[in-house]
Amino acid sequence: MADQKLFAGHAVRRLRRQLGLTQAAMAEQLAVSPSYLNLVERNQRPVSASLLLGLAERFDFDPRALAAAEPGGGEAAMRRRLADPLFADLAIDRGELADWLSAAPGGAEAFARAYDRLGTGAGADAAPDPVAQVRREIERWRGHFPDLDAAAEALADELRLVSGDLYGAVGDRLRAKHQLSLRLLPVEVMPDMLRRLDLHARQLQLSELLDPASRAFAAAQQLGQIEARAEIDALAKGAAFDNRAAERLYRRHLAGYFAAAVMMPYARFLRACEATGYDIELLQRRFGAGFEQVAHRLTTLQRVGARGLPFFMLRIDRAGQTSKRFSGASGAALAETDARCPLWALHRAFDRPGALVVQLVALEDGSRWLTLARTVTPQGRRYGATSAEFAIGIGVAADLAAPLAAARGIDLAGEAVPVGLGCRQCLRAACPQRSAPPAGRALIVSEENRGISPIDFVDF
Repeated sequence: MADQKLFAGHAVRRLRRQLGLTQAAMAEQLAVSPSYLNLVERNQRPVSASLLLGLAERFDFDPRALAAAEPGGGEAAMRRRLADPLFADLAIDRGELADWLSAAPGGAEAFARAYDRLGTGAGADAAPDPVAQVRREIERWRGHFPDLDAAAEALADELRLVSGDLYGAVGDRLRAKHQLSLRLLPVEVMPDMLRRLDLHARQLQLSELLDPASRAFAAAQQLGQIEARAEIDALAKGAAFDNRAAERLYRRHLAGYFAAAVMMPYARFLRACEATGYDIELLQRRFGAGFEQVAHRLTTLQRVGARGLPFFMLRIDRAGQTSKRFSGASGAALAETDARCPLWALHRAFDRPGALVVQLVALEDGSRWLTLARTVTPQGRRYGATSAEFAIGIGVAADLAAPLAAARGIDLAGEAVPVGLGCRQCLRAACPQRSAPPAGRALIVSEENRGISPIDFVDF
């Protein structure tokens, strides 16, 4: 994936305009032709390594800004917004969307901000949704925070020299450097809490209900809140949230990102992924992590010059409600919508608790995805108490999935299960699972005939 093409014409154009340069003037300083620079700005040519180096050397441009500057979070995030039934009759295709982002990035960003602030049909007086705001900010970075990742990797290497036991090494560092001790408490003492910071007693108190992976994560998260404060503060300031809840949620995500990067340091984790064929269960054992932790980490492997496969991930409950969603660099529409197709095997994972369910699916736009799903049970489960269960789904484009251990024996170019993005967005006719017509399409009701699908609609 190191040779993945980078299209960031909007960022190059924005830099040029900030500098007050014409295309000819900037091209001359970069030693490229004006016509080539014009194609780059229109996203008809990728940003090459030499051009990136020239921008950095001549204009003090930070290459990391390319990943964070896409209008509206990029094409995938904009497709998610335009999938709203409100826009169903507009039939905006991929080409039209790409042209919009290229020709009018400012207008696209303005639309995204207005949509996220007002919400679907919420009206101008609606309160902003903190979760949507945070998700949009994570999408802007494509799930990868390079400064935070680098700091976590350096700390992990330092801790590794001290001890092979990460939990113990983090505990020793908290105690010696920050005067915080780790204390494991019985459930009777913390009946409704899994983690609690007691500054008066200078203790990070953890419930005995947490398994070893979750204890290590909680300890590393606390360490991140202290030692990665500068990086987290900078990211939070750059996000410029307009409400406190969103900022706190974002900070919590960043501290969790740091913890996962300490447990699964970037370079070592990527090497292990490539060596094992992204075998999640093997990666769990090698890094002492949980299934969900590994699945999320797979969506973050977008370091410049050392990229992993672009996975997406989401977590749903039995009612199909999404509680986590990370598109990463995948651009997967499957992770962008709250509505899903019942033909997607993600939902069947609940019928096989703990088993990995693998499926090759095809969307209406022609994209094909290899998806993996498995159930997880959150920490804190007690006998006799109400328990929870979620399904974790991850996926990668089928044309990139050959290295996966889970892809062995699967013809990635062969027959795939046709799925949609929920009945209201799906235009597939003759679907026996259809429960509603597509948005903007009129029903066809016949008293004489009955097709395979229980619902027929006008197809134009």
